[in-house]
Amino acid sequence: MVIAAVVGILLAALLYTIAVFAERRAGILRPSHLALFWAGFVVDTTATTLMSIIAGGFEADVHGFLGFSAIAVMAAHSIWATVVMLRKQEAWLARFHKLSLAVWVLWMITLVTGFAQALPKMMG
Repeated sequence: MVIAAVVGILLAALLYTIAVFAERRAGILRPSHLALFWAGFVVDTTATTLMSIIAGGFEADVHGFLGFSAIAVMAAHSIWATVVMLRKQEAWLARFHKLSLAVWVLWMITLVTGFAQALPKMMG
């Protein structure tokens, strides 16, 4: 279960990173970016659930709060991306990448704190 959770977290990071930087490069939110945002969110939520089961539940520490916040922000980001895509307003589509980068940074901080917290446990 640990391997599945770690692979899931890394896959989510890859999906979200590709989505964010492809959107930035394109200069506009596209359906492929939206699909990758949702895929990253689903994979991350699944992997985080596995990690929580392995850890014995939610831990009220920095990583726990960052992780909860990151998943909530990723959900809001994906929902807002869907709304922006459906409304098809060019200005919103073109500016959306600014929000995406902020969400990605929060997610990366969470990822790094999670690995930093888990590494000593795995080594010891």
